[in-house]
Amino acid sequence: MTRRSMLSSALTWVVVLVLVGCAQPATNANDDLARRQIRVVATTGMVGDLVQRIGGERVSLATLMGPGVDPHLYKASAGDANRLQEADVIFYNGLNLEAAMGEVLERMQGRVKAVAVTAGIDRAELLVSDRYENQYDPHVWFDVTLWRQAAERVRDTLVELDPASAAAYRANADAYLRELDDLHAYVLAQATSMPAERRVLITAHDAFRYFGRAYGFEVRGLQGISTATEAGAADVQQLAGFIAERRIPAIFIESSVPQRNVEAVQAAVRSRGFEVRIGGQLFSDAMGDPGTLQGTYVGMVRHNIDTIVEALSNAER
Repeated sequence: MTRRSMLSSALTWVVVLVLVGCAQPATNANDDLARRQIRVVATTGMVGDLVQRIGGERVSLATLMGPGVDPHLYKASAGDANRLQEADVIFYNGLNLEAAMGEVLERMQGRVKAVAVTAGIDRAELLVSDRYENQYDPHVWFDVTLWRQAAERVRDTLVELDPASAAAYRANADAYLRELDDLHAYVLAQATSMPAERRVLITAHDAFRYFGRAYGFEVRGLQGISTATEAGAADVQQLAGFIAERRIPAIFIESSVPQRNVEAVQAAVRSRGFEVRIGGQLFSDAMGDPGTLQGTYVGMVRHNIDTIVEALSNAER
């Protein structure tokens, strides 16, 4: 990053923090919410999808990070700060996923209700980061049973905030939780349709550890759990050696991570006399375009498992 771009980024950050610091505590009490929609800001598409499915018509939702946006690197803009300070409630993933926004979310506490959807998940069920001390892997949505708990967190928060519509929130949540149960069963069935030795998933960054644990895949990522950590030449060569030795038929790109890193691994494997193909694009830290199947959490998860199974089952080894 050039000195000029660093200065520009720093100035933008100062503006955001000043706006947040000037934000006034919410003036509307809960009884006012019964007469209007609840203004909700969600950080990622996955969190926003939870809110929309459970909140329904009772919420007016703004999602900060759209398709292809990397939440590990995302920094709030001045416009985002305005949305945050005008919200009745902010839902975010937590577990340091929105790392660059951490200070802004922290400053919002006491002014606007800010809720980490992962806060209710038993820490014993979380995976510890293998690179960052005293931190957990934030990619919990890849285990549908854990994301189910995040849905319950959203439901309980909306019920507390707007008790007049509690019955609607609970009904919406019940229907969605059943859908998530069906989704978990579908992913498990698709995964176990493959021989265990074929279940090796290699992606651009280490976002799929929960997926691997829940559905029986060995998982490798070129970068760590945060894309803020750059992969070096040694990382590329080490992963290429693993792929060539194990004769892994396909590796995968991610919609929110540059493709060039996976292509570098592909070229390094080729130099070892083995051809690994790119099996398709997976959605990891961001969902697909609004209005598409992949633009919903359920559709994203189905797309991912279908793409993985097709590529690893059909490729020649």
